[in-house]
Amino acid sequence: MKPTGRPGRKKALPRSAAPNKAGAARRAEERLLVEAAQADPAKFAALYELHFERVYGFIAGRVPDRAAAEDLTSEVFYKALANLKNYEWRGTPFAAWLLRIAANAIIDRSQRRSREHSLTDDPPDPAVHLDIRAIEHRARLFRLVGQLPETQRRVVHERFVDQRRTREIAQRLGKSEGAIKQLQLRALERLRAQMGGAHA
Repeated sequence: MKPTGRPGRKKALPRSAAPNKAGAARRAEERLLVEAAQADPAKFAALYELHFERVYGFIAGRVPDRAAAEDLTSEVFYKALANLKNYEWRGTPFAAWLLRIAANAIIDRSQRRSREHSLTDDPPDPAVHLDIRAIEHRARLFRLVGQLPETQRRVVHERFVDQRRTREIAQRLGKSEGAIKQLQLRALERLRAQMGGAHA
């Protein structure tokens, strides 16, 4: 007699299973990239390339011109690199952390522009241009900043990362504005010489 029942078929996986599995794989891969960059800042390049378009698109939709969007995007990745060792993986996408930095950068820019319109004295000093596309160059610079004498390092961090005015930094450190400018000048000259030597 022939068997009356049909051969058993494998049950199809729910449609949501494949996307969930792919998402878990992406998160695992991203975590490895984050941990690699925390161990070696030069490897931050992979995270930069992975998230650049998303961060730039987020900012470009919220600021009036392309130049401002590019500057803020550069600032976001610089701050992310500078604070990467403090980042803790909690299962949420790394992009969420970057977008939070971006949102704060947009707010800070708006507040700075409001202050600049209301104050005619003490205009901000020109910011140092750091090319985010040369990420290894940036990582080297970050390491060199960490090797500066403590006071110079703090002045550079507060001026170019925290975007504080010279007057405010002087008050925070209990020094004159002239002393802060001298510390900044010495720090930048030292960094410029070391970066030049690195490319020689």
